[in-house]
Amino acid sequence: MSNPPLTYPRYKPRRKFLKFLTAAAFKVLTRLEIIGRENIPQKGPAIMVGNHFNFADPAVFVHVLPWHTEYIAGTLRPSAPNMIIHHLPELWGTINVHRRGASTDAIRKASYVLKKGGLVAIFPEAGAWAQVLRPARPGTAFLATATRAPIVPIGIDGMDRLFPANRRGRRGRVTVRIGKPFGPFAINQRGKAKREALEEVGHVIMRHIGALLPPEKLGVYSDNPQIRAAAEKVAAYPFE
Repeated sequence: MSNPPLTYPRYKPRRKFLKFLTAAAFKVLTRLEIIGRENIPQKGPAIMVGNHFNFADPAVFVHVLPWHTEYIAGTLRPSAPNMIIHHLPELWGTINVHRRGASTDAIRKASYVLKKGGLVAIFPEAGAWAQVLRPARPGTAFLATATRAPIVPIGIDGMDRLFPANRRGRRGRVTVRIGKPFGPFAINQRGKAKREALEEVGHVIMRHIGALLPPEKLGVYSDNPQIRAAAEKVAAYPFE
């Protein structure tokens, strides 16, 4: 039998310490409201998904989700403002995706975690280059359909305004809404039909996240044509 792609769960002392530090930071810097905490699973399989409007959004997941959650993260982090933030994913121990290369290894590791009854967290937009919803990259839909794991949506509102408020000597208001699980999804098509089906699953995922956000943040999923048109100008994935 081949060796497992990683140990799960792992890094318990380190991750619990990082969660302690994150909780302290949120207490000092924010007025945090968490809605729907009862929807957070303590065991899986489950894929946790959220919007990505700010480089610090992963800290929200670290604070809110169990310590044994595994995170899929890109190795390129252009929005991280300094080297400390840049290397925090390594401190936690993430499943890394090389943005300009294949993500087969990341999918294999994440699938293993889900098979073991674990939790995997991912930001489907795969970057924080805008403050409105954009289409999902195909990786989240591929993982969801390959494993048929249920998906838990999380809407994060306020992290993009947090540090400006802190610079004015105020705690920033951050609201986290956790929705009910949905799915699972299955795809039986091949070729172009499969790619189109994955794209549609991605849209379903983003709409579930959008249901947990203020209307002005819905971006390309907004019913308002002006909001949608403005979002389409920043919707293209910039890390190819």
